[in-house]
Amino acid sequence: MLKDKKNLEQLKPTGKHLGGKFLTFSLSNEEYGLGILKIKEIIGMMEITPVPSMPNFIKGVINLRGKVIPVMSLRLKFGMEEIDYTDRTCIIVVEITGDYEKVLTGIIVDSVSEVLTIKDAEIEETPDLGSDVETEYIMGLAKTESGVKILLNIDLILRKREIVSISNI
Repeated sequence: MLKDKKNLEQLKPTGKHLGGKFLTFSLSNEEYGLGILKIKEIIGMMEITPVPSMPNFIKGVINLRGKVIPVMSLRLKFGMEEIDYTDRTCIIVVEITGDYEKVLTGIIVDSVSEVLTIKDAEIEETPDLGSDVETEYIMGLAKTESGVKILLNIDLILRKREIVSISNI
């Protein structure tokens, strides 16, 4: 259980062994990456059933082969403008590890780019952007030939109460 910032820092990778395979995707004009082991599958957009009384970034649920999976807009979670879906918009199904359970969740992204192998030496620690900016879910910044990729720790994107909300759907 995360009781204070010190415990949160223990969960955040230190920058020494962050390298590996990452699925990269875009939101707005930025490129992000998720550790490939957290990805369960990538699906095209499908009908999302809204669920009342959820945070605005939780778009609802989908029925994926008989399993109900909550879906969130990463754009809205990050405070970006919502846009219409395109033929490249997709849902990445990820496994989020909470305190007591693992929750399958879909995240809506503008487009999936590629799988990259990123070495430890290519990853820099997240810069300190001040206490008002949430950066705990950023593992680091990867410098690649095609630009900088923001590497995310999917387990830290949602707060504990948000994980509890979606796991109860």
